[in-house]
Amino acid sequence: MRNVTLRQLRTVQAVCRLGKINLAAEALGLTGPALTLQIQQLERDADVSLFDRTRGGMVPTAFGLAFLEAARAVEDSLVSLEDSISAIKGLRTGRLRLGVVSTGKYFAPQLIAAFRNQVPAIEINLFIGNRAEIIAKLRDHEIDIALMGRPPRDFEVRSQVFGDHPLVFIAPADHPLAGVLEISRERIAQEQFLLRERGSGTRISLEIFLSDTPRKLEELGTEMGSNETIKQAVIAGLGIAFISAHTIEQEVKLRRLVILDVVDTPIRRQWFSVSRVDRATTPAMQAFERFLLATGARYLPVVSKPYPANAFG
Repeated sequence: MRNVTLRQLRTVQAVCRLGKINLAAEALGLTGPALTLQIQQLERDADVSLFDRTRGGMVPTAFGLAFLEAARAVEDSLVSLEDSISAIKGLRTGRLRLGVVSTGKYFAPQLIAAFRNQVPAIEINLFIGNRAEIIAKLRDHEIDIALMGRPPRDFEVRSQVFGDHPLVFIAPADHPLAGVLEISRERIAQEQFLLRERGSGTRISLEIFLSDTPRKLEELGTEMGSNETIKQAVIAGLGIAFISAHTIEQEVKLRRLVILDVVDTPIRRQWFSVSRVDRATTPAMQAFERFLLATGARYLPVVSKPYPANAFG
């Protein structure tokens, strides 16, 4: 394996990504036969088959996936090397590929702007997606740091907390429970819920919260694809929701939504910055993680329960 070249590894990456010899060759500026020869030479040197040749295209074998993982690790190391050279030269430059779960889009722009004010020469590429998409990007070395509510458990990661993440029940301002104090779990479980997809952090937290309520988890509510859709549906009176308090700051201020006073809520979770254990930490990553630890919580929206004026009189 000591004779494997960077060109060969990039060839494996291209074939895995595109699935066709001709498409991979075009992407790399090669001819089809030249690319095929590279793959065949690599398979002979390693004495393994890297791809299954199927009618639908090239499908990586377990050996091919191992080579793909190595190729991504090498690319990460090269990025780290480039950033380290810049740091040694005294240049505060680099590139940061940042992934943020969709709930985080309500504060990520302010967070990034504040960081760029401190380190303007660092280029930031931002990807926003649901939890499953962000975990996949992190697993496949496509992002350097992920901001999310719960670190993944199916591969090793480094994580650090940078702020609280409260989860609350919301309803339209004219809902019968608006202004009611200490709503029980049993009472809130009678409502129609509007939910994120299975596997989302808020969905899992809601399921845990209601796990002792008989039969509620069997028909939890109506699934919707985004926080924005859920908020608009709640405002329209289609149900209530359990949602990140960071997503509703403006709607609460405008009295389009209210936070319900349900017993044992808000549920306090945390925001984490997450990176792979086997990923070399670049100076750009280090700078961003230091910034998050020192001042990240400052950029998280703050929302509190709006009690009626006579609640305690």
